[in-house]
Amino acid sequence: MGPKSEKSRGIKSDETLFDVVELLRELDGAGVTELADRLDAAKSTVHGHLTTLVDRGFVVKRGGEYHLGLRFFQYGQYVRSQLEIFQSGLAAVDRLERETGEMSWLIAHQNGKAIYVYGRGGDNDINVNTILGTEDHMHYNSGGKAILAHLPEAEVDRIVERHGLPARTENTITDRERLDEELKQIREQGYALNLSEDLEGVQAIGVPLTVDGEVQGALSVAGPAHRMSKERCEGEILERLRAATDEIDLTIAYR
Repeated sequence: MGPKSEKSRGIKSDETLFDVVELLRELDGAGVTELADRLDAAKSTVHGHLTTLVDRGFVVKRGGEYHLGLRFFQYGQYVRSQLEIFQSGLAAVDRLERETGEMSWLIAHQNGKAIYVYGRGGDNDINVNTILGTEDHMHYNSGGKAILAHLPEAEVDRIVERHGLPARTENTITDRERLDEELKQIREQGYALNLSEDLEGVQAIGVPLTVDGEVQGALSVAGPAHRMSKERCEGEILERLRAATDEIDLTIAYR
């Protein structure tokens, strides 16, 4: 489950409800007893929350276990469709995949994390559907760094304070001073690189997407390092990414 604040400002019963939802996802389904044990809550309390979720269609019961329901999918689809960059970026991402043969992503940001809202797999044996909707730290993600570089400094401060700079590989930037230097370079050059900072052997390049001067997300292309060399990223791939952002800008302008 996601981390809780040291001092909660919310309603306890609501927190328990969302803890149940998060655990059902984490455990890929569970029974009342397991959930109650994990949450250190009374079984009657957990059962009450589950009953409400089932009645509202957010949870389904199969056998003796409860699982998240497709009602969440409806809400997720609605939320994604409200993103201006999503409506305008679908064709651009599809074209990036065709032209590069690599994984191509449309990334948004919320609550200090990068979120994969649309993607194509390219010539890689990866099921992008398992990645869609997931959150990631921004400091080791090419699209995330492109976003961070264009956020106000005070917001970057809040993000780092809240989420830290955890290491994923030995190449991950974990020092704030180093991160600030890289963000400055990203602003100057207009793109961000991920050179095996998230996954060993995977490299990527990302560019920011702005609407009315505010960064809304990023486009990125990723693939195995032997195909996605730094030279290719900063050459052919960057050229195609810039063409894609121009296309999105034009679509938004005439919408």
